[in-house]
Amino acid sequence: MESTVAQKLEALLNLQKIDSRLDAIFKVRGALPEEVQDLEDEIAGYETRLDKFQSDIQMLDEDIKRFKENIKESEKLIKKYTEQQMNVRNNREYDAITKELELQDLEIQVSKKKIGEAQAKIEQKNTDVEALKEVLKDRQKDLDGKKGELDTIVAESEAEEAKLNNEKEKASKKIEERLLKSYTKIRQNAKNGLAVVMVKRNACGGCFNVVPPQRQADIREKKKLIVCEHCGRIFAGVEDEVEEEATTKKKRSSRA
Repeated sequence: MESTVAQKLEALLNLQKIDSRLDAIFKVRGALPEEVQDLEDEIAGYETRLDKFQSDIQMLDEDIKRFKENIKESEKLIKKYTEQQMNVRNNREYDAITKELELQDLEIQVSKKKIGEAQAKIEQKNTDVEALKEVLKDRQKDLDGKKGELDTIVAESEAEEAKLNNEKEKASKKIEERLLKSYTKIRQNAKNGLAVVMVKRNACGGCFNVVPPQRQADIREKKKLIVCEHCGRIFAGVEDEVEEEATTKKKRSSRA
């Protein structure tokens, strides 16, 4: 059975009230959720850089190991060629072995130079690692503080939030999908999260622009969905000043 416009408006207004209560809960949390997320992302970035430094150091250590093996191999060859040089039969063989000895000596010098360069890089990277660990430690401390603060606030409203989310789920099911999508889109574009408002004191309850008397009459009839021509919010009804005054007097008398 299809709902009447009045029923649709009532369902939308009920959903808006629930969402507004949820918005109030989230407002208390302020920017903490975003700050926590930003810190988590920042720390993840530092940890990735730290892993990269460790990987680079490991590769440099492997290079040093390889260069040292090259030196050992060259030293073996030098010993071998030196022994051969003692038993040469002519100058040509002597010169050939001498060149090989010079080549192996050069290989040793190059390897030692590369070992020195790799060790210097490792030293610099270790310095960078220690500095990064200090930054990471500070940011983790900030994150723990922010998360602790957020967890405390969330714990205080956790039960109410769960209850409201349950109510929201039930309320949403009473609204047709097309209308629910429109409501959600309007809410996303509204700074105060209001998609459904009442006409109060002859003005839109969302943007406060004046609503003409004839348009107010149409809104009261609730025969069709009417939106504010200025902000696009859905009008759920018109609040009469008489009702407002009665409510105000009631509050004053209860205080007295």
